[in-house]
Amino acid sequence: MKKNLEAAGFTTSLQEFEFGGKKSWNLIADWPRGGRTGKVLMVGAHLDSVETSPGINDNGSSVAAILETALTVSAKNVTPAQHLRFGFWGTEEETYIGSTHYVNTLPAAELSKITAYLNFDMIGSPNPGYFVYDQSPEVARHFDRYFTTKGIPTEPATALNGRSDHEPFLAKGVAVGGIFTGSAEIKTPEQAAKWGGTAGEAMDKCYHQACDTPANIDRRALDVNSDAVAAMVWKLGVRG
Repeated sequence: MKKNLEAAGFTTSLQEFEFGGKKSWNLIADWPRGGRTGKVLMVGAHLDSVETSPGINDNGSSVAAILETALTVSAKNVTPAQHLRFGFWGTEEETYIGSTHYVNTLPAAELSKITAYLNFDMIGSPNPGYFVYDQSPEVARHFDRYFTTKGIPTEPATALNGRSDHEPFLAKGVAVGGIFTGSAEIKTPEQAAKWGGTAGEAMDKCYHQACDTPANIDRRALDVNSDAVAAMVWKLGVRG
């Protein structure tokens, strides 16, 4: 992935850190064009999975979506209003260690440039819900508007546990946003009525299990949510 991003024109760096006696890495990719205002839109997803799972929905789904968005930025050779930065995090499953390391080691002057951090974690659950992070309403409204155009109602992600790599950014006062299709939460009859799927079953029955393979992906959810990733990068970063 690092080579793919570099071949597409991104400037990449590996940030090494240690947790539990083991080394891990964050991969950071910066688009070198645009961003002359000194403002940064950052987009991220975690690379790791638990040892018991291949991690295709959690979190290959989101990594694929933001990688494809980054490659589209390159293919269109955009000059964005804000600087675009993509973060691929290590060791999220141990309570977002990689993203916390990044935030805690970023100089305050650089952190202050980040206008928003958009996090994507599990966006193709097989019995999906459509949840929007609502900790920063000014960011959430853009996601809600996108889903409204698709005829898909949303619910706030804070109704769930939903903790992920946006938390360290939020703790430092950065506006955050993102989407989530659910994990072990049971879909209610009301949710099934508005989203489809099966009430009384988990939104991802293979959450943290060996069956989180490519067969565990709802392709419509992945398609809609991947488009949402790109739409928000263009709305908030490219057009600014």
